[in-house]
Amino acid sequence: MARFEGMSGSDPLEAFRGLTGLEPDEGSPRELLRAIQEAVQRFLLEYKFGLDEVLTKITILREEFEHSHDYSPIEHVKSRLKSISSLGDKLERTGCPPDLGIIRERIRDIAGIRVTCSFTEDTYRFAEMLTAQPDLTVLATKDYIRDPKPNGYRSLHLIVEVPVFLSDRTAKVPVEVQIRTIAMDFWASVEHQIFYKYDGKVPDDLTDTLLSVAATANALDDQMGRLRSEVRSLGEDA
Repeated sequence: MARFEGMSGSDPLEAFRGLTGLEPDEGSPRELLRAIQEAVQRFLLEYKFGLDEVLTKITILREEFEHSHDYSPIEHVKSRLKSISSLGDKLERTGCPPDLGIIRERIRDIAGIRVTCSFTEDTYRFAEMLTAQPDLTVLATKDYIRDPKPNGYRSLHLIVEVPVFLSDRTAKVPVEVQIRTIAMDFWASVEHQIFYKYDGKVPDDLTDTLLSVAATANALDDQMGRLRSEVRSLGEDA
């Protein structure tokens, strides 16, 4: 099992003592575990609030767009917040030390939202509407639609920072927003299932098939985009 940076001794709980405020040798293992859980839960609560803030913004954009334009670029919205267990796994995989300040800097996908659109054009349109809001700060953008990953994955990833107004302070919380089309989402869902079924060691023939299907999904998105443009042109000429 990989070890966290800065871990001392043989007890993995000791690596997290700094989160609790407990002094060395203070508290039983049970008390230490409870204190760690409470500290991490308080930490994750800020991310839940940040997630709620961004979800509210997306809901408002969706409903306003449906009212003003008789359609919405958004088809589906999903969200998730990493559990304590999932966060611990991420720290172990990345070697990130169990320090909440460092975790906040290094791990940007604790809170995540996935927005599914019908057309590729809509993914960029929605991203522009969301990031134009003055209280959102864009920390990072990765455009895997224009520059797909080697395995064929396509999506637009944003890391946005949103202020969360607490009783005693304002926390700036990063939230990951993934924006993709229905075709991209279907491909990513199947790829994810295959990846975990083979524990990351996907056979070459399946890897080649996934690449081929990714190209087919991309062609479908392009074709559907052209079809919508033609329908719009017919409406303008009528």
